[in-house]
Amino acid sequence: MRPTTFVLAGGCFWCLDAVYRITRGVQAVESVYTGGHTSDPDYHSVCTGTTGHAEAVVVTFDAEVVSENTILDIFFTGHDPTTLNQQGHDVGTQYRSAMFPADQGQEDLFRAAIDRAQQLFDDPVVTTVEPLGTLYPAESYHQDFYARQPFNGYCQVVINPKLSKVRQRYAEFLTLK
Repeated sequence: MRPTTFVLAGGCFWCLDAVYRITRGVQAVESVYTGGHTSDPDYHSVCTGTTGHAEAVVVTFDAEVVSENTILDIFFTGHDPTTLNQQGHDVGTQYRSAMFPADQGQEDLFRAAIDRAQQLFDDPVVTTVEPLGTLYPAESYHQDFYARQPFNGYCQVVINPKLSKVRQRYAEFLTLK
């Protein structure tokens, strides 16, 4: 089957990158910047919050192994979609919860996933559906960060609890990593 690709933003891209890299059927994960108004952003400019870009991941997967809905439900488990422009201590529009559909079919899937997620949260889900713009690959040191830096403080304090939550709810869709 032809691979499916979603572009998703849920706070720091290290978190979603770590979650999707242990998901069966995921063929590739790339940390990127997207959704902004400047060309060729880098980490330092995006961190200022002035570029409009979000830290996002491009997730490519085999929908015959893991369904589109499961990928999207994992997205809503791997971050808090009820906090506007914030994930924990990461604050700013670069950390927003957003989905970037490639076509109308993806937009419909994304909106349905938001509706499903809303049933799980008391607070309103603030995830936005935004036009898919240019994707700018994040610097190489951001790619697969968790696997390369598992004992980093951010990984221990922020990513590990998110991974634990995903493992608890979606164990049958995860690899043994």
